[in-house]
Amino acid sequence: MGNCVQQGTGAASGYLLETRGLTKIFGTLKACDHVDLKIRKGEIHSLLGENGAGKSTLVKMLFGSLEPYSGEILWNGQAVRITNPSAAKKLGIGMVFQHFSLFDALTAAENIALSLDRTTPIGTIAAKARDLSTTYGLPLDPGALVGDLSVGERQRIEIIRCLLQTPDLIILDEPTSVLTPQEADRLFETLERLRAEGKSILYISHRLEEVKRICDSATVMRHGKVVDHCDPRQETAASLARMMVGTEVKTAERTPHAAGIGAELLGVHGLTRKPAGPFSMPLKNIRLSVRSGEVLGIAGVAGNGQGEFFEALSGEVLQDKADMVRIGGTPVGRMDISARRRLGAAFVPEERLGHGAAPRMRLSENLLLSRHATDHKTFVGPAGLVRSGAVQATTQRIVADMDVRKSAPDPEAAALSGGNLQKFIIGRELDRKPDVMIVNQPTWGVDAGAAARIRQALIELARQGSAVLVISQDLDELFEISDAIAVIHNGELSEPIPIAEATFERIGLLMGGAEPGHAAAQRENA
Repeated sequence: MGNCVQQGTGAASGYLLETRGLTKIFGTLKACDHVDLKIRKGEIHSLLGENGAGKSTLVKMLFGSLEPYSGEILWNGQAVRITNPSAAKKLGIGMVFQHFSLFDALTAAENIALSLDRTTPIGTIAAKARDLSTTYGLPLDPGALVGDLSVGERQRIEIIRCLLQTPDLIILDEPTSVLTPQEADRLFETLERLRAEGKSILYISHRLEEVKRICDSATVMRHGKVVDHCDPRQETAASLARMMVGTEVKTAERTPHAAGIGAELLGVHGLTRKPAGPFSMPLKNIRLSVRSGEVLGIAGVAGNGQGEFFEALSGEVLQDKADMVRIGGTPVGRMDISARRRLGAAFVPEERLGHGAAPRMRLSENLLLSRHATDHKTFVGPAGLVRSGAVQATTQRIVADMDVRKSAPDPEAAALSGGNLQKFIIGRELDRKPDVMIVNQPTWGVDAGAAARIRQALIELARQGSAVLVISQDLDELFEISDAIAVIHNGELSEPIPIAEATFERIGLLMGGAEPGHAAAQRENA
């Protein structure tokens, strides 16, 4: 079953790919319900919808990762069965998934080689990957170990690996979610060049402004069904969001401080860390203070120390001196994650599957895994037996509070869409009402409605007296929720800039490595 099976011929339709009545059912859930999709040759076609709308299920059927329950797929006017991803690639379909499929112990070039002709020498693959990375503005060292790379750098490997296969249709699932605005601009140039060459692109993104910018047409899904088709260039971001959700989508509001800014709850004092590997980023004398009632945003280009900084704050990596990190005034630099959690801290890493959640464990099991140290009396009985009723009740409360959409009462984490899993992980920590909340990339790959919900929840947590630290590459997000923004570059952290004084230009200059004084001078001379 390794090839696409032709099921009919028929005249060419003018479309490169077409689906007719494509349906996929999981139990009682119709993840895709008679979906009709048409993608022309040489167009960038957007697939829009909330998390859980059926987008991922649809593209997995197009890529051969799932088999349709009913309906048909046409390629160049001919009905085909795409039995597996290898068959999709042979047909001319390439895909970059939102969740990466890379081996940490292999280099970037070795990971790329796994999806290409095995007779091609690794040196040739590395050279081609390096050339593509330079051409497309996606810096990549083919010899770097994937385990040492940031999420943004891993995304670049996936994009380059797909492009090396020279597909006729490229499916991109949230391709800019971990790219800087400058990197995204270069990617858009690449996509426009591919379109001019006659290639087609199916583009999935929750960033509606970029959909308006580069997409020729759009198909909108809601609850597994196609509800609209449009030219996104003729729409507003608000009207596109309304099509996706069915109602108006509100943005988060940075409410006033009722009680004002209080005492320091998170302090970092001279945090220094040597690089853990040849491609890791050292941390250099980082200092900051996050106080009760405050949201502090951390901006930066991927790979500048965000991951290392989060590991140091969370206790995944211990510090040389206890007082390098303080939570509620207590030196915690030599304490592990559980000890820091017991002091009232909560942590949400950037990578959902494998870091924020165990993929093959159920939501309730993931909840117990992360909160047994802080909620032991609630979740574990005197004899050491798990109070399953309490765990299930808490799980369902989080699901309801964060509007987590799922296909089973207590599914495995991997069964949720990326955005719904993110809502659950953040909700799992918010449910504790922590004194200190540290979040890395809170709305990566999350739809507009869910992103607004998450951002508003972080603001409200701060206004209730907690200290909230948000690491994000989304400047719009940071300007929306932060009371002040600092920039991490090359392992160093700038002084926080109050939001009233912050501008995109000023933050962007710091992200690019400009010294604070140099940035100020450039602003004055502009």
